[in-house]
Amino acid sequence: MIRNKFLLPAAGLLAFAAPALAQEEVMGWGFRRENLSPMFLFIIFTVTILVSIALARRGKDLYIRRIAGLNAVEEAIGRSTELGKKVLYVPGIGSIGEVQTLASMAVLKHVAKHTAEYGTPLEVPNKDPLTYAAARETVKEAYLEAGRPDLFSEEMVPYITYDQFAYTAAVTGKMVREKPAANFLIGSFYAESLLLAEAGQACGAIQIAGTAEVAQLPFFVTTCDYTLIGEELYAASAYLSREPVMLGCIKGQDFVKFMLLVWIILGILTVTFTGSTVFQTLLQSGG
Repeated sequence: MIRNKFLLPAAGLLAFAAPALAQEEVMGWGFRRENLSPMFLFIIFTVTILVSIALARRGKDLYIRRIAGLNAVEEAIGRSTELGKKVLYVPGIGSIGEVQTLASMAVLKHVAKHTAEYGTPLEVPNKDPLTYAAARETVKEAYLEAGRPDLFSEEMVPYITYDQFAYTAAVTGKMVREKPAANFLIGSFYAESLLLAEAGQACGAIQIAGTAEVAQLPFFVTTCDYTLIGEELYAASAYLSREPVMLGCIKGQDFVKFMLLVWIILGILTVTFTGSTVFQTLLQSGG
């Protein structure tokens, strides 16, 4: 009897849920109409990016907006060469698994190639062990591609410490003592951003910064000469390498954003004018 008392409510629930389950079985793999719009948008955006990549692979010149911070790299390194001072590159405090750190490695390779060509001293202090290993290999590869492997030494890419503010203190100490002529602050930064940027500004160095951390951007904008803001950091590798697949992705995404903007404006206008007509009709019927 006790078992039946517990089974009766369960049987009632199953009987109540049976029509819904049967309905789901009948629907099978059919499309839900409310998801058709996202599906069409996904198809349109995917085709747009694939077409852009195909055009880039065929050699079509795809225009990407000029990024001032990256164009100033040679100017900053040239100034360091003239003054006989080093270039300090800080790749942020993030691990190599972060997208910002990967983008920073692309910029680091570009900077290292120029320092190798000009014979300018370069130092890349690191906080994260994995980033340290990646930065060392990136700089070594850049010097090899520039034809100056003899100028590379592992002391150029030191590992400092994993502690955030101990690392910040060590890097700011280097800035104050050695007074580099150019500072690059590219990557993932948090509370240490203003401390590093202020120390570099006090030393009179040209500073080029870049991060996707929105809360840290105001500090870089006010203390650095050039700042890569948000997506400019992610587009840096495509802008510098001019690799067809990367260029096609960037161009396709830009076109998708333009279509989204047009879509939003059309939606606002449609809702505005349609809503006002309906409102006037309701007023007239009520009057």
